[in-house]
Amino acid sequence: MRRPIVAGNWKMNKTTEQARLLVADLLPGLQAVTSVERVLCPPATSLMGLKAMLTGTEIGLGAQNLHWEASGAFTGELSPAMVKEFCQYVLIGHSERRQYFSETDATVNKKVKAALAIGLVPIVCVGETLAENEANRTSEVLIRQIMEGLKDVPADQAGAIVIAYEPVWAIGTGRASSGVQANVVVADIIRPALIALFGKEITQGTRVQYGGSVTAANAAEFFCQPDIDGALVGGASLKPTEFIKIVEAAGQ
Repeated sequence: MRRPIVAGNWKMNKTTEQARLLVADLLPGLQAVTSVERVLCPPATSLMGLKAMLTGTEIGLGAQNLHWEASGAFTGELSPAMVKEFCQYVLIGHSERRQYFSETDATVNKKVKAALAIGLVPIVCVGETLAENEANRTSEVLIRQIMEGLKDVPADQAGAIVIAYEPVWAIGTGRASSGVQANVVVADIIRPALIALFGKEITQGTRVQYGGSVTAANAAEFFCQPDIDGALVGGASLKPTEFIKIVEAAGQ
């Protein structure tokens, strides 16, 4: 059985004080749902303060990005060790990183290897754009992102990876995929690509989240699908009642 994992991606929202207040509101509800792996991914400025708040709670902390080099002249970047100091998880390859900051499958691959090497759990985002979806290129795009993004990852480390399927056309648009549609993509495209890389046994244990306009109202539709193991939540993760309801739905 794959344990459900729900992660909240706060993106570029919340000052350190706002982040502290949000976590204070979230903690009681999140701590009650022990059957679900719960992760918060705030901006880097809040990682230090939130680590102190989350210590002893079993609620994980994740960064939204990292650099693959251990150190050096990379102004504005965070090394794997800097992330590891506060976090257990890291988002890699989110569509906004790909769209706005020139992230490629090759840089995703470097970041995944760097995260695994230092003991971080990479949540690796894949997904097709609306144009690619309408051109029936979903399979082509996802297979390329997985095969190139996870290329040469050692099989003995691959089991730690979480995949987040986020159709780009559904992120922040209010236009979520249906649960059945998302499950077909995961079962027929994503898992076969992972099997080709790592074999059936590892892939059976690999968790695949859905992301893209997930709300308390539609979360159960995704979580009841056999190949979807949780969610990567954007806007709704900034609303305590909403996010707690999503986590509770995963626990059911």
